[in-house]
Amino acid sequence: MNASVRLSVSSLRAHRRRFAGTFLAVFLGVAFLAGTLVMGDTLRASFDSMFGDAARGTDAVVRSADAITTPGESQGVREPVATDLVRTVEKVPGVAAAVPDVQGAGQLVGADGEPIGGQGPPTLAGNWITDPELNPYRLAEGCAPQRSGEVVVNRGAAEKGGLRIGDTTILRTPDPVRVTVVGLATFGGEDGMAQVTFTGMTMADAQKYLTARPGEAATIQVRAGPGVTQRELVDRLTPVLPQDVEAITGQESAEENNEMIAGQFLSVFTLFLLVFSGVALLVATFSIHNTFAIVVAQRTRENALLRALGASRRQVTVAALVEAGAVAVTASLAGLAGGIGIAAGLQTLFPAIGFPFPEGDLVVTGLSMALPLAVGIVVCLGSALLPAVRAGRTAPLAALRETAVDTSGASRPRAIVGTALVALALALTLAGVLVTPSVWLAGTGAALALVAFVVLGPVASSTAVRLLGSPLARLRGVTGALARRNALRSPKRTAATASALMIGVAVVSLFTVFGASLKATMDQTVSRSFAGDVAVSAPSLGAGGSGLSPRLAGAIQELPEVDTAVGLGRGVAEVDGEGRALTVTDPVALARTFDLGTVDGSLRRLGTDGIAVTEKEADRQHLTTGDHAQLTFTDGTKETFTVRAVYGRSELAGDYVVTRAAWAPHRTQDSDTLVAVTFEDGVSTDAGTAAVEKAAAAYGNPEVQTRDAYAQSSAGGIDMILTLVYALLALAVLIALLGIANTLTLAIHERTRELGLLRAVGQTRAQLRAMVRWESVLVAAFGTAGGLGLGAFLGWVLVRASDGASDSAFAFAMPPVRLAVVALVGLAAGALAGLRPARRAARLDVLRAVAAE
Repeated sequence: MNASVRLSVSSLRAHRRRFAGTFLAVFLGVAFLAGTLVMGDTLRASFDSMFGDAARGTDAVVRSADAITTPGESQGVREPVATDLVRTVEKVPGVAAAVPDVQGAGQLVGADGEPIGGQGPPTLAGNWITDPELNPYRLAEGCAPQRSGEVVVNRGAAEKGGLRIGDTTILRTPDPVRVTVVGLATFGGEDGMAQVTFTGMTMADAQKYLTARPGEAATIQVRAGPGVTQRELVDRLTPVLPQDVEAITGQESAEENNEMIAGQFLSVFTLFLLVFSGVALLVATFSIHNTFAIVVAQRTRENALLRALGASRRQVTVAALVEAGAVAVTASLAGLAGGIGIAAGLQTLFPAIGFPFPEGDLVVTGLSMALPLAVGIVVCLGSALLPAVRAGRTAPLAALRETAVDTSGASRPRAIVGTALVALALALTLAGVLVTPSVWLAGTGAALALVAFVVLGPVASSTAVRLLGSPLARLRGVTGALARRNALRSPKRTAATASALMIGVAVVSLFTVFGASLKATMDQTVSRSFAGDVAVSAPSLGAGGSGLSPRLAGAIQELPEVDTAVGLGRGVAEVDGEGRALTVTDPVALARTFDLGTVDGSLRRLGTDGIAVTEKEADRQHLTTGDHAQLTFTDGTKETFTVRAVYGRSELAGDYVVTRAAWAPHRTQDSDTLVAVTFEDGVSTDAGTAAVEKAAAAYGNPEVQTRDAYAQSSAGGIDMILTLVYALLALAVLIALLGIANTLTLAIHERTRELGLLRAVGQTRAQLRAMVRWESVLVAAFGTAGGLGLGAFLGWVLVRASDGASDSAFAFAMPPVRLAVVALVGLAAGALAGLRPARRAARLDVLRAVAAE
């Protein structure tokens, strides 16, 4: 064992340049993984601390006991509690103070006329709580609101909107309310909680604009007296509360708020980055394996001499693994330091781009260090295992061979196994997307397709390189022919080198195809369902924004240019025990503006006790026209509704439709998500749009778009996500480039004598550089072509699987321009990877190269 270690150390010292690419591949993969984990831990700890500090003075929260949660949402909608309950709570022994907390949606308009926030995190408004211990916000500047129209906003929102104390602006509740900023507040010591915005109003204004009826609040905040714990306070409150009202501790409330604001986001964000870390490490695996395979092949004579001198197979194998282990440990340790640096850089970068990464020290846990270190070492050692075993099997007689070039390639067993895997992958995938829709079946088939591509790589590389290199031989003459021959020299090596780039390109192509399909789906949905001329919307993603005023549709309807204006509101209720979203609208106007497909029954007769349901939802609930369904609303009321219409399409209209009159007794803060407008005959789009924009300006200036523009803006977030995906996948492509460059560098070392002979018989330095660069381009072209094909296939699988798992119909789209750009980037990457090896080859001394062994 000691001899093996000494041999490994000696070899590393003599050939440390050979492992430079491997070191960088491991370093980058581990650094990205460690940075992701450190950043996630830091954000989680910062938000925990922020919410804990903000809720420190609240010992109990009184709220409605039941919540209605609709599919796709984790936080349910609760019934308000009566503010009169404050007097009951104050009489409980151990209660020092109790105040009502009114909460609702309220979006501020900035100094530039644009809404602040709303791109995901909610925009909140509520009453400003005068008890400083029960108020999670702390007044940092100015004063608390005293008169109607005065507000306090969180400092982060004010800075983002360019608002200062004394400024007057609009608050969408969603009805526009003119307010004056009199104070700026912080939350838990920060300018805001994530990107959530908050506007604090007087109690009278909050109840006037944020509640359906006076005397209601979202919760009641309670502070305990000296010596009373939070749990004791809850136990004392519970017996005096009505049956449908509950009390939870302040700590439980803070944890729920943290989970609502930060928990889901952090989980998705961290998982998102971990997936790309996995892709980067997978790409690194191919590069590392290829490096060790070439090194072992180049040292065949050296290993054979060791075997001839008495070294056992085990010693040779261990020596190779020790080299890999040394590279793995040093690169992984360096990667941990790099990961901490990445997290620190993001902590500085995020606030600059608008994401409030909380200030404070980075949180570095044992797991966030141990896991990347272990992954880096395992990936490196696992990638080197097969080459190390192959080195141990070197026969002593191999020392007599003239060359040690690895000529292994396309074997018949490999072709048979690869073909069988392709057939199995296609069978599973097609069954999962066409026969029996199953995401797991389709995913298994897609994973097998990736394995099949890797297995068949050496089989396909010879044919692919010949085809791709045939124009090169004609255009570049002898230099092109030599580049193609060098790429064909070792099919297994070429395939292994190209596989790293193939995976990176495949993932890029996958997201490109899926993103284009999502945009095509949105365009198809709007074009097929929306028969109006313009759409009025309040731009927001997820839970953000305050919506549109329910009075806006009526104001637009009065315009002479408008034939029909219909607003789509949102309500929630339990339908036969299951939480469902309700579309609150005028069903007659809805049918005139949206294509609902075939309608069984009548939308005109919904009234206050009728409901319309889509065909899919009716089949799921076993409902037909004339049947009865029991709806339970957030106020606890249970009412029986009659199914008076069943319609075909649900994409924009939703699965359940009720009238505004039916929803009015149960509504909380009423708002519309969209107003669809159809113009009178003869009214031009420009004239009608101008009239609608003028009418909408009085309601907070929401966006007015044509049908095509609305479809494009609805899919606008896809391009933003794709940009982030491309930026993250650049790391995987960089690692693949390092693999190509490292392979070429090692191949040049292997072909030193050959290159010297070429120079001796008249090849110029420029021709030699071009030969190496074109060889790199051929390898990259093979990887790029395979990646494009695999990525397009996986994109189709993902679209079809999503189509089967969703109620909406997904459209498949292949974006040729973007895929062509991906192909050009892959080829350019190959040319870039070949620059350094080409320069190194051109600098070889001719006489020394010819004399090299």
